Amino acid sequence: MLFEDAMRQAAEEAIAYRERDGKRGPVAVATYADMLDKFSQPVPEMGSEPEKVISDLVARATPGLRAMTDPGFFGWVIGGSHPVGVAADWLTSAWGQNTGNHFATPAASAAETVAGRWLLDLLDLPRSASVGFTTGASMANFVGLAAARGEILRRAGWDVEAEGLIGAPRINLLIGADAHETVFMALRYLGLGANTSIRIETDEVGRMRPEALRKGLESLEGPGIVIGQAGQLNTGAFDDFTEICAIAHEHGYWVHVDGAFGLWARASDRYQQLAEGVDRADSWAVDGHKWLQTPYDSGFVIVADRGAHVRAMQMQSSYLPAGSEEEREPAAYVPELSRRARGFAAWAMIRYLGRSGIADMIDANCAFAAALAQALRGAKGVRVVAEPIINQLLLRIGESDEATQETIKEIQRRGRLFVGPALWRGEWVMRISVTNYGTRPEQAEAVAHEILEAWQVIEARVGGGQAA
Repeated sequence: MLFEDAMRQAAEEAIAYRERDGKRGPVAVATYADMLDKFSQPVPEMGSEPEKVISDLVARATPGLRAMTDPGFFGWVIGGSHPVGVAADWLTSAWGQNTGNHFATPAASAAETVAGRWLLDLLDLPRSASVGFTTGASMANFVGLAAARGEILRRAGWDVEAEGLIGAPRINLLIGADAHETVFMALRYLGLGANTSIRIETDEVGRMRPEALRKGLESLEGPGIVIGQAGQLNTGAFDDFTEICAIAHEHGYWVHVDGAFGLWARASDRYQQLAEGVDRADSWAVDGHKWLQTPYDSGFVIVADRGAHVRAMQMQSSYLPAGSEEEREPAAYVPELSRRARGFAAWAMIRYLGRSGIADMIDANCAFAAALAQALRGAKGVRVVAEPIINQLLLRIGESDEATQETIKEIQRRGRLFVGPALWRGEWVMRISVTNYGTRPEQAEAVAHEILEAWQVIEARVGGGQAA
């Protein structure tokens, strides 16, 4: 085959790169400016040999790759792209299946169907719910809220899919004060507006207060949506879904749950009680590239009302075959008609880990976060701002924004770990997010030592954490 050497070369380079996980620091050597300089050149007038293209790409890109798959990467809530999922994704690219409908891509469609069933079982959500395979939780929030918008307006006598929003009844939006920005992004995309929602008071760890929600609903009329959170992005906190769903449904409101990483707690016997009652909601968003460890891109939108889901997303054209309950159309549940076959990697990872493997991984990550908090508790100049509820840990260094931010930069500069900053309750904190399949509780002491060493360097520079 003409290109087989290039494909083998790419596979060998990828394997070599992943073999370095856990043996290097997760910080990129080059800056964006460096990488732009490396990649910038005039449009090639002539083509190149396939092997030369691949070797050139590797040489140019490698210095600027952030090692996000490394077990020492704690900067954001992202998984480690497990090699089994990556291998399945290689095949997905090679097979080149445009996953629009079941007739064109029966294998891809079937893989999505079965992976979706497995997902509902693992998360213990209504088995009759529909599942769409999205790029991630951001787009899953968009789709879930699109289904919500369409259904609550349909109940009010308005067909938004046909008539649009001009002249439609106003939709009341109620959302926790500590919601993730991607939810507001979805509201913007849907024409509902990011600033039109009523922010509901939250507690000290970001949980929506049910009594505040009830009060917020008292004076409202017309259709509405309540948006809850399973796993607050900084603290990992869960809304009280039993109460929130009951309050919202009393008023005929739709409940959507942003569960990007926290919804996976449902797969763990140890942590599933945190998301008790979440199955009473109407739609859910969750990432695959977090605790399922699938490669990018991978997310899932789940909607209890399959009809509302399809009405919001389905495309119709004479050249597209009509689906049925027995023949699931992948494009009926997401915005894209042309897209990669995301179901293969999801199927492969669930098949590889199994129910017990997923639960063990979640438990190990949460145990690491707890062990790290314990190792740092009481250390001079370090304050645990939020005890881990699941996998998120917030630290305040030197009781100043400067000391905290400079310690983060020092850790990044040293290159053995990667942590990031977050603004929480008006203070800058160090946020440690634990979502990698390779991170184990026994590594917590070494990570704590690295954080304290970096803080000692900054303490000497800024004088006990006070601004110089």
